[in-house]
Amino acid sequence: MKTLYIFIIALLFIIPMYGNTANTYWGSTGHRVVGKIADDYLSGKAKREVRRLLNRKSLALVSTYADEIKSDRRYNKFYTWHYINMPLETNYEDSKKNPDGDLVTGIAYCKTVIQDKNASDDDKAFYLKLLIHLVGDLHQPMHIGLEEDKGGNDFKVQWFYKDTNLHRVWDKEMIEEYGMTYTELAENADVLNNKQVKAIQQGSIFDWVNETHKLSKIAYKSAEPNENLRYRYSYTHFETVRRQLQIAGIRLAKVLNDLF
Repeated sequence: MKTLYIFIIALLFIIPMYGNTANTYWGSTGHRVVGKIADDYLSGKAKREVRRLLNRKSLALVSTYADEIKSDRRYNKFYTWHYINMPLETNYEDSKKNPDGDLVTGIAYCKTVIQDKNASDDDKAFYLKLLIHLVGDLHQPMHIGLEEDKGGNDFKVQWFYKDTNLHRVWDKEMIEEYGMTYTELAENADVLNNKQVKAIQQGSIFDWVNETHKLSKIAYKSAEPNENLRYRYSYTHFETVRRQLQIAGIRLAKVLNDLF
């Protein structure tokens, strides 16, 4: 009887812990789509080096690592690397920069370590996993949002009558409601010719940020506070989500090909 009591008490602690974990690692499907698509555009040399550093783990598998380590306080310094806060009517170059770093500076640092001949393979693998995730974040419109509402996290809405926020709708809700796995979404990405792929890969990271920021403006105008978003919202905006996931994957491959 005493053993059963201890078991029940343990469950009371374990169940909430797993519930919080599930809520923390949002957006995993989207990031895995980006990784899966990128893998198809890697050069042979880049693919070999990436697999070596990641111990043959796939880009899709490690793409969520940067979110997973948020649970560990040792990695708090990387938190600001996931986003950029800036007014809607400006560009990255002219905006006020976060002194703790942002997506642009985080990506640049990752690339520096990976290219450092004196860096250990363990360090290169760590920053490679961060880089894979951050390039995905860069293409999610609400990751380049307003400071006052934390990139839409404080923009409260409902998703099919369930309380949520605009950031989460773009990060997760539309993708999950669509009902495809990350492999299905990746395999059903638009068919592009070489000219179209090269056009997507052109430009600097500043150009990519400012391009995504234009979609941030659309996202902010797409809903009213506390509005109940449903099928019509997905019908209008999910193609943008799909397109951004594909663009992110193609550009991630370009970044990795250039590095290796």
